[in-house]
Amino acid sequence: MSKVVVVGSYVVDLMSRAPHLPKPGETVLGGPFQMGPGGKGGNQATAAARCGSAVTFITKVGDDLFGQAALKHFKEENVNTQYIKVDPTQSTGAALIAVDAKSENSIVVALGACGTITEDEVIKAEDKFKTAEIVLVQLETSIEAVVTTVKLAKKYGVPVILNPAPYQEFPREILSDVSYITPNETEAFDLSGIEVKDEESALEAAIKIHSMGVETVIITLASKGAFLYTGGEKGELVPGFKVEAVDTTGAGDAFNGGLAHALSTGHSVREAMTFANAVAGLSVTKIGTAPAMPYKKDVEKILGA
Repeated sequence: MSKVVVVGSYVVDLMSRAPHLPKPGETVLGGPFQMGPGGKGGNQATAAARCGSAVTFITKVGDDLFGQAALKHFKEENVNTQYIKVDPTQSTGAALIAVDAKSENSIVVALGACGTITEDEVIKAEDKFKTAEIVLVQLETSIEAVVTTVKLAKKYGVPVILNPAPYQEFPREILSDVSYITPNETEAFDLSGIEVKDEESALEAAIKIHSMGVETVIITLASKGAFLYTGGEKGELVPGFKVEAVDTTGAGDAFNGGLAHALSTGHSVREAMTFANAVAGLSVTKIGTAPAMPYKKDVEKILGA
């Protein structure tokens, strides 16, 4: 079984559907309301575990009902919870999510405990880095945790996927130690200053990001799939799967979790991207984030394996 380490956020998702996303000052009647496990780190850990990886998740939650629910969820998903710290001085993070009739979403995240993960709290899991096939980290946590994660992975020669989401400034020098970076169009603009509208502009942005030291640039393009660039004059669009979307929240997390699993099991990057596109496509056919992550058998079915 492949070993994946995920470092990052856990927040509880508080979600409701509405006819349209509220304008400033507007109250919209919606429903139903749904509460469940979420956060980019938590979603990605769940996705990789459901695909079949042995996942260790490093995060921090509060000593509250939401934190207890987090531990219960990950134990049920067979995720190693040894390095999920319960902090009695912090509250568990929360995400306020509105989803409209077109399945578009608007999200406000209060990171709470997972926004304060320290260097020492990551280093406590060092033994897991030694044996990992891949490490996955996002920017939905403290930058201290991100930098420590990349350094530890480098120490043991473990490939790193950096999902730069949601974008916040970080020390760009760590990019030379990142194996794969997976921005969406908005995050690619934040990194490169180039607006991604099509394959041509995706290539421009990818070249710029690649020049910062990252080995492999993967720009996710929603339903179109993902754009792959590893150097040279050309890139490649790896197409997505046509599905009936119900809720697009968490699709990027599904992609990253699926990518981590596939890369950790020895697939080529292009094969891993096709697998990840299938995971992402299936995830949007259900409501929610972590609960919507598909299982390996369903991914293999859509892939025709």
